[in-house]
Amino acid sequence: MARIKSTEQNSRKDIITTQASILFRQKGYRATSMRDLAEKVGVEAASLYNHISSKEELLRDICFKVGDDFTNHLEALEKLKQPAILKIEAIIRFHIKMMLQRFEEVHVSNHDWHHLKEPYHTDFLNRRREYEKRFGSIIEKGVVKKEIRKVNPYIAVLTILSAVRGIEYWHRHKKNVTAAELENNMVQHLILGIKTIE
Repeated sequence: MARIKSTEQNSRKDIITTQASILFRQKGYRATSMRDLAEKVGVEAASLYNHISSKEELLRDICFKVGDDFTNHLEALEKLKQPAILKIEAIIRFHIKMMLQRFEEVHVSNHDWHHLKEPYHTDFLNRRREYEKRFGSIIEKGVVKKEIRKVNPYIAVLTILSAVRGIEYWHRHKKNVTAAELENNMVQHLILGIKTIE
């Protein structure tokens, strides 16, 4: 049981949000109650409302924090003057690291975002679509510069993101494959699948 103890690094709400991510991933958003969360963090259910207004607030915080982190990383790469293929590799590695290091949050963002109420539901969906569009634009520029094979950018993005989401299975089984081995092998396979053969 995780007691709520604030530190310089972690506010009480951060701790609650972290535990909520774990519960939402394990039980599902709808099946998780405030009582479950209170028990997880070691307080009375009523005490949670000193730090959060609702369960949905936690879901919003998780989804939009993950989304913002992906978008901020993409924006930083867009500003760099480097080949598109290197940017794509950096995006893939970032997605993999997020799945490895912040699995609970990313899992919730991937699976439970549809429980968001309006206007947050539409806002989050639009942000996801915009992210995929901008990712596809990087791939398209790589095709134009002949760094990348003639692929459909949308299909390439879909393939890459779907492959990375497959790390969920690694989390369940971890068949003698280290995180580093997983990352490097996935990057190699995904990049070789689109990179122009020299």
